[in-house]
Amino acid sequence: MGEIRAYAALAGGKWRSMLSYRASFAAEMLSNVGATVLDVTTVFVLFRATAQIGGFTLAQAILMTGLTAFGFVLADMTVGNIDDLKRYVRTGQLDTMLTRPLPVLPQLVFTDLPLRKLLRLVFGATIYGIALAANDIDWTPARVVLAAVVPVGAAFFFGAIFVLTASFAFWWVESGEIGNGFTYGGRDFTSYPITVYSNWFRDLFAYTLGFGFVSYQPALALLGRTDPLGLPAWAGYVSPLVALPAVAIATAVWRVGIRHYRSTGS
Repeated sequence: MGEIRAYAALAGGKWRSMLSYRASFAAEMLSNVGATVLDVTTVFVLFRATAQIGGFTLAQAILMTGLTAFGFVLADMTVGNIDDLKRYVRTGQLDTMLTRPLPVLPQLVFTDLPLRKLLRLVFGATIYGIALAANDIDWTPARVVLAAVVPVGAAFFFGAIFVLTASFAFWWVESGEIGNGFTYGGRDFTSYPITVYSNWFRDLFAYTLGFGFVSYQPALALLGRTDPLGLPAWAGYVSPLVALPAVAIATAVWRVGIRHYRSTGS
């Protein structure tokens, strides 16, 4: 209970500081939702030139886009601020967190919960819901469970990528751009049917790194479509489980990084 109260105090302090400047907070929320709106708008722009992309219709592609947007923003709102780890390491502020009787990762999360991204979460969930309704899905109990679980699995997967790439700062402080290539680059990759990508690129990101199981394979299972790339139908139903090894790897790298940390130089 003591830890819960401590985390609540950290989150509450951040919330009160943001509400001290309500106009600024409202402006940030509105500006933040623009990024997700542009991601979805890009898909509509592409389909103005053709009826299908990679063998998929607009409604089917939007299902993948909405699923990615929902899962990614959910991860970004919870652990996305861990990108600031490089600043904490460079300035030595991480030392302050290490002196507290609390795990460092939750402290980083609750110290700066990006509530300004709340509208992005609402928008992503809305697009996902609209896409589910727009497609002719044969709803079975398995598909109902899958539709509810997949965004959570995507959030855990992207959250693991956030933590894993941020952990590089323990060895290389200026590793932010590499991390963005896998977090935001992974978001962009999973927003489209992976059939549009070349073989080597698809094999690397979709199957070796697991991004193909974030939205593409689950969308196929929901739609009842056979995978044109040859994976069996059950692959879509077990796709959320890909988040488990991703979380395990991220946790291991984070723990090694914390042990490796020796404070800032001077």
